[in-house]
Formats: sequence, C-alpha cells, structure tokens
Amino acid sequence: MKKLILLTTIVLSFNACKNSENNTEEVPQLPKQEFAIIIHGGAGTILKKNMTPEKEAAYKSKLEEAIRVGYNILKNGGTSLEAVTKTINVMEDSPLFNAGKGAVFTHEETNEHDASIMDGKTLNAGASAGTTTVKNPIDLARAIMDNSPHVMLSGKGADTFAKEQGLQMVDPSYFHTDTRFKALQKIKNQEKTELDHDTKVSFYDDTIQDSKFGTVGCAALDKDGNLTAGTSTGGMTNKRWGRIGDSPIIGAGTYANNATCAVSSTGWGEYFIRGMVAYDISALMEYKGLSLKEASKEVVQNKLSNLGGTGGIVAVDKNGNMVAEFNTAGMYRATMDDKGNLVIGIYEDEEEKP
Repeated sequence: MKKLILLTTIVLSFNACKNSENNTEEVPQLPKQEFAIIIHGGAGTILKKNMTPEKEAAYKSKLEEAIRVGYNILKNGGTSLEAVTKTINVMEDSPLFNAGKGAVFTHEETNEHDASIMDGKTLNAGASAGTTTVKNPIDLARAIMDNSPHVMLSGKGADTFAKEQGLQMVDPSYFHTDTRFKALQKIKNQEKTELDHDTKVSFYDDTIQDSKFGTVGCAALDKDGNLTAGTSTGGMTNKRWGRIGDSPIIGAGTYANNATCAVSSTGWGEYFIRGMVAYDISALMEYKGLSLKEASKEVVQNKLSNLGGTGGIVAVDKNGNMVAEFNTAGMYRATMDDKGNLVIGIYEDEEEKP
C-alpha cells in the first residue's frame, strides 16, 4: 500500500513539473455560444470631443444595421460565409466608411478597392486588390474563393473576372464623394502622403478633426461551428504606385481557422503585413494555448505597438468568445451573441467595449 501511494505521488509530481515547464495553465471554458458575430468600421484617432451627436448617431445606426443583417442570417441557420459577406455589403454601400462607396482617393484621384475573405472550415480564401468598377469588393473576394483556382486577383484582371462572374459593376464615378475628394486635395496641398488609418488628419470634415474613418470587417461563427472573416477597404488616402495594404492579404488583414478563431484587421497596413497580425493571433492560440483575449492583446498591444503600427482587430473564437482589441483612441465596433445582445462602441474608454 505504501509503495502504491509513493508511486502515485511520484506520477503526480512529474505531471506538475511537466505542466510548469510548459508554462501551461488550465483556463476555465466559457459556455459555448451557438453563434456570434463581431464587426469593425475602422480604428484610429476617434475622439468624442470631435464627434457631433448627429455623426455619432449615424455611425451607430449603420453599425447596428450591418450587424443585424449578419445576425439574422446566423440565427436562421445560415453560414458564417454568407453572414460576413452580407454584413460587409451594408458597410460597403455606406459613404461613412472607407470601403466601397466611401472609399478614399488615390494620388491619381481614383478609387482603388481591396478585399478578402477566408473560410475557417477549409482554409480556402479569396482576395482582390486595386479594383475600380466592382460595386462590392467583398463579393469579388468571395467569387475568387469559390469560383477560381487562385487566392488573389488584382487590377484590370480582377475587374474582368468580376464582370464574368456576373457581379454588379458600376462606373468609377459611383465611388466619388465630395468629403473624400476634399480630403485628398488637402493632403496633396500639404505635399505628403497620410494614412487613412493614421493619427494625423486624413479625412477633411469641419465637424470631426484629427479623425479616422476606415476599413470595414467582420468575423462570425455559425451554428455548424464554422468560422469566417472578411475585410474590405479603399486603402490609403493619396496612395501611389498601386499600393496595396493588409486588407486583401490573408494572414495580415484577414484570417480564419475553425481550430482557433476568425480575425479581421484595420489599421496601418504596412505594419499589419510585417507582423502578420491576423494569423499571429491564431498561431498563439494554436501553438501556445492562449485564449483569444490573451493572444489578441499580445499581438496588438505588444507586437504591433513595438513595430510602430497602429490599429486594431475584431475576432471571434470557436466557442463564440469575441474580442475587439486596438491601440488607438477608438474603433467603430459592434457585437451580437446568440441571445441577441447588441453592444456598440466607438471610443476607447467606453464601458461597452467588447
């Protein structure tokens, strides 16, 4: 009997030492949600003191409209792919965001769009860059994923493929908005390139100064346990030479894996590309066993910040836990869980931050 007790003690001690060496810890699992959805409309210097009540109401209204579209799809048993696509469509059709209709202007005074989507079940993905006549770039990213052997198409070829796929095409003038055009002129007059995701004034508006209006994205979990992430943007104001940011790059602007999480990024694209921000969050969960919250904080607050990048991410894990993590003064964001609880946030210090 004494030998049995001694042997048991040795085994327990060995396991304890092993766990200690691996620096692992039992993390309590929250009840798994049947489905969940989270969105963003850009991150940056968004300050309440610079926001009029009318503008704030407009953003919150559009965020709610967008996320409810995806929520209803998920609630009725639809796929996360469909929910993400249709949710982003709403934001692409709004001039409030730097995507689709509200895209910023390039140095040549044109609008060039980037988008991507990823299926967490198959790890299949689609992306487009530099398109000028596709009304909803996220639809093109989805078509590339579903109907081509490629992951990314760009420029005229991507526009041609979109037309062949029967997607809605528009004249480039559809994307012209006076406010965005004035922003370009102001920057060109300053003879410097500013980032739409920067802390500098990159959007000319008398009512909101030193602000950020930007990239849109969505991450969702459906009832079948499948994760999807998608991102769409007009990129950088005054961008030149066919510049492409992180939004259409799988692993930087978008990533989804059923084993871990789905992530959509918004921010200074060059740094998100260098840090492979979206994939890194998933990798920390997969290889180190971090929670979504822990991984997101590590990547955004430490890795991204140390690189000098600014922005944020929205993400949902395989259990329906949602995170909005950013190192800027604000990020347009909203979440809905399987109970229909809606949370909308804009500023950094809001209590409703997911």
